[in-house]
Parts: sequence; C-alpha cells; structure tokens
Amino acid sequence: VQLQASGGGSVQAGGSLRLSCAASGRTFSNYATAWFRQSPGEEREFVAAIGSTGEVTYYGDSVKGRFTVSRDNRKNTMYLQMNSLKPEDTAVYYCALKKRFTAWGTRDLTDFGSWGQGTQVTVSS
Repeated sequence: VQLQASGGGSVQAGGSLRLSCAASGRTFSNYATAWFRQSPGEEREFVAAIGSTGEVTYYGDSVKGRFTVSRDNRKNTMYLQMNSLKPEDTAVYYCALKKRFTAWGTRDLTDFGSWGQGTQVTVSS
C-alpha cells in the first residue's frame, strides 16, 4: 500500500482544515492507519489513529477534542478534520499504516510504516 497526504495549506488561528490520505492497493481496509506530524527541529509526533473499519480511534493529547480522524474504505481514503487550529499545530502532516500485531494505543514511530509524503499545514496567529 502506498499513501499520499493532501489538503494542507495556510490558515489563521481558530480556523479549520481537512486533510486526506489516499491509498493505492487493495489491502488498505485491512490496516489501522494514523496521522503524525513533524515541525522543523522536532521529532515526529503522533496525532491520531483509526482502526481498519473506522469504529475505533485514539488521539494525541495535544489534539484531543479538536481533531477528528475518519476513513472511507470504499474510497481507500483516511481523513483528518482539524478544528480550532493553533499556531503550534504548524507542521508537515504524514499518514501511515499501523503495523500488524502492534498494540492498540501505540504512539511509537516504529509501530507504523508505509509513510506517505507529507502535506504542510501552517497556522498563523
């Protein structure tokens, strides 16, 4: 499976953006998937994950209550709805597959793979 994130852009604080992660390949629906982000000079940070059927999710503490992850397996696409954006949300956002047999709730980078190219999100104050 190959992943490609899109939908980034520039927005003012308090605004919203919706990111998409399109997957190629027929096995997308077999995997849980996730969003991460990375700011310059910082480590890649876990944002949100969603189960293979879309019924279960978990979030990083910094985005909980503001971001919502979803997916449409008919379209092989995962989404990240970002509301109440803050300048500290500025980063390149990446999507990834959660590796099989890794713990639900993991935020460890090594438990994720098939990283797609990221999309830049810039939030101005």
